Amino acid sequence: MRESSFKIPGGKLVKVKLQVSSGKIAEVTILGDFFLHPEEALQKIEESLIGTIVDETSIGNIIAQTLVDSGATFIGATASDIAKTIMMAWDTK
Repeated sequence: MRESSFKIPGGKLVKVKLQVSSGKIAEVTILGDFFLHPEEALQKIEESLIGTIVDETSIGNIIAQTLVDSGATFIGATASDIAKTIMMAWDTK
């Protein structure tokens, strides 16, 4: 399991636990002191990332689309911040 933390400049802390298999996300857990409304959307985001190639742009786009589909909003973080943190976890070996 790979892990990373990212303190968003002027914002919140994002933590990620990541498991990768064959260059694709096998499991991801997103944590932090940011807010997401509705909270249930976090599980949808994590589920939507399973099977995604480990590419920051693709990950950010999937997160952004899941937010739109769920009618959810991040407070203190963005889809790009989450994608960046996932890539940081990927780079820890």
